[in-house]
Amino acid sequence: MDLLTAHRLVIGTQESLNKCVRGFDEVKRAADAFVDWANAKLQEKEDCEVMVQAVLPEKRVRRKKAMPGELAEDEPVSDAEADYRIKVHNVILDTVTESIQSRYAANGPLCADFTCLDPRNFPKIKEMGLPTEALPNLSECLQKYDERATAGRLQAELSSLANCWERLKMPHFDAYNVRTTGGEDGREEDLELENSCNYCKNCAICVHHVLSQYNLLSDASHIIGLGYKFLLTLSFSQVACERTFSTLKYVKNQLRTTLTQEHMEAFMLMCTEKEILMALDTDGVIDRVAETSELLRHLLVM
Repeated sequence: MDLLTAHRLVIGTQESLNKCVRGFDEVKRAADAFVDWANAKLQEKEDCEVMVQAVLPEKRVRRKKAMPGELAEDEPVSDAEADYRIKVHNVILDTVTESIQSRYAANGPLCADFTCLDPRNFPKIKEMGLPTEALPNLSECLQKYDERATAGRLQAELSSLANCWERLKMPHFDAYNVRTTGGEDGREEDLELENSCNYCKNCAICVHHVLSQYNLLSDASHIIGLGYKFLLTLSFSQVACERTFSTLKYVKNQLRTTLTQEHMEAFMLMCTEKEILMALDTDGVIDRVAETSELLRHLLVM
């Protein structure tokens, strides 16, 4: 996924919504046209008494009783169309635009930094180099984990990786020549055999896999490898968050309402990461618990 292009599409959608945030008249005309079309289709059918209502139903206005000493009075909206425009149409569009602004507007510079990590842009980086103002936002995020993750070091390691990527991504025995004899005319033939890879080598996952395969994450490309880890651990959808909240109601039920925060986080991790939990060595877990106290060592080991 091209994150910068996706971010630009989101911002374009936000700008389009801002232009029509109070355009209720266009929505009303489109709704009236749809109602006329639907009623015309329903009238063509025989024995069909269903009709789509063309106007909003009028609601009974409930007036709040004024208490003694109150000076302010909220006049209820009596017009059904005006009430729908204020309480439904405007509220929905305001909520959508504010959500897009709060979630995506501030992430544009970080998405631009992530675009530099895309191996599809390595040829351009190799040819033209990185801009001097590139990767500052990613550097700010990574310095929480490693103080050496400055923007200059990120740029240097990324430029080095871009220059070497074409050779690094070549698998072992990628292309080799086999000389054989016995062609149709008796002459020797050169046959070039190519071995294709099992992964695309054109995405961030493949870059991290190649760096790990050649043991470059420890020293030569430690900082840029940390950047790829940060990129690959980000959740670009709400599926994982919603799955976590769905699991929460099973962990913290009526029988576990007094769970402490520490224990609840432990149970949540065990439920959401079952594959990692099942892969753990039971004996190793028992030895780790036994080291915490003399009593547990006596009960579990001896």
